[in-house]
Amino acid sequence: MAHSIWDAVGQTPLIYLQKLSEKTGCHLYGKAEFLNPGGSVKDRAAKGMIFQAEEEGKLKPGGTLVEGTAGNTGIGLATLAAERGYKVVITMPNTQSREKIFMLEATGAKVTLVDPCPFSDERHFYHRARAMAAEIPNSFWVDQFENPANSNFHYKTTGPEIWEQMRGRIDFFVSAVGTGGTIGGVSRFLKEKDPSVKVIAADPLGSGVYKYIKNGKFEGEGSSVTEGIGIRRLTRNLEQAVIDDALQISDKDMIDMLFELSTRNGLFVGPSSALNVFCAYQIAMQNKGSGRRIVTILCDHGSRYASRILNSTWQQKQGLTPGPLKSQFT
Repeated sequence: MAHSIWDAVGQTPLIYLQKLSEKTGCHLYGKAEFLNPGGSVKDRAAKGMIFQAEEEGKLKPGGTLVEGTAGNTGIGLATLAAERGYKVVITMPNTQSREKIFMLEATGAKVTLVDPCPFSDERHFYHRARAMAAEIPNSFWVDQFENPANSNFHYKTTGPEIWEQMRGRIDFFVSAVGTGGTIGGVSRFLKEKDPSVKVIAADPLGSGVYKYIKNGKFEGEGSSVTEGIGIRRLTRNLEQAVIDDALQISDKDMIDMLFELSTRNGLFVGPSSALNVFCAYQIAMQNKGSGRRIVTILCDHGSRYASRILNSTWQQKQGLTPGPLKSQFT
């Protein structure tokens, strides 16, 4: 039993993806992070970073948490801050789903929306958050990208939970990269337990992680409708990751998997979750009939993207009308 919202973070179930497992002859599992109290995997990062800041005296009673986010980390911070008596100030791109904005405001966060721009531009949401923190008395800039408490909390919680739930039998771990926190902490823990576990980064178009893993350079082409994943720089959290390979996933493959999961498996997850599962599915098809055990992250629920992904007009405009699931492997 959880005695508080704080205590309710983590210990999420591992869901067996039966239909995809039957189709591939492998065993696919999704860690149901959408069941955290704030509704996403980012609750873990939020808890880890708040706890560390409290321990180090950087976050004091009645203080203000300031962060630049695509939404989910902000929601996680606001969810936990409400219970612990902190205020929350968020900067985020104005291209993110309106559901995230509504959720942030509903949990008491003050939200500043900014136009998307390159990371090198001081108007970027990351830099805006840093500047705002410098101006707000008794505030703490969370800095989820460079704050190692993010990946460390996944090392201490998410990795051990997966290891225990899988009884130490894991062939592949699959995860997209946003800050690098999840894949950084989980991969480090699993590799320490069993170096033969293969860690695969799932990367959307427009991100640079795929090319970084392949040739050591952060290069990206195109763009993606996914939110909160994809990066073109080496963060302190990503530095912690031990990654064997990467797969690049298109938005069309992602959306097809999203509706495959909802209509045939009863799982209505968000785009990053669907991208993760499609990557896991590709690995399973590469190893078809082998019985390999593949674990990935179900980052958040699809409800916070419903105004887009369930809108047929939006789907058509983006060229993302759902269709049958496909694979480059037979």
